[in-house]
Amino acid sequence: MQLQAYIPAGLCIALGVGFCGLFTALAVFIGPKATNPEKLKPFECGSEPIGTPRGRYSVKFYQVAILFLVFDIEAAFMYPWAVLYDKLSRGAGGVGVSIFGFTEMLIFVAILVVALAYVWRKKAIGWD
Repeated sequence: MQLQAYIPAGLCIALGVGFCGLFTALAVFIGPKATNPEKLKPFECGSEPIGTPRGRYSVKFYQVAILFLVFDIEAAFMYPWAVLYDKLSRGAGGVGVSIFGFTEMLIFVAILVVALAYVWRKKAIGWD
């Protein structure tokens, strides 16, 4: 039966969840429980906390973070292209060389450059 092929994976998942539950239970029941006001204070790298921990961030922070993610993920798409470049650049019938693989990456990079120029011109990625 096909179900028997999944038994080792299911066993590993069950063991992983079991160990997580076991160690969490041990930490809750056996771990130290001494609390005092000093332990409950927020800790910021050894210095005294300044302001409230629920402070608001500037919208600029989120803009830069989202733009970083977008360009980082788009750059990650270049890796599979580089790996398969030899297959993509073959001509009809698998022989010779065509410029298809190179052209498609040029189009992709051109779109990235236009997007980067747009956000740069809108001043979305510069810190003042």
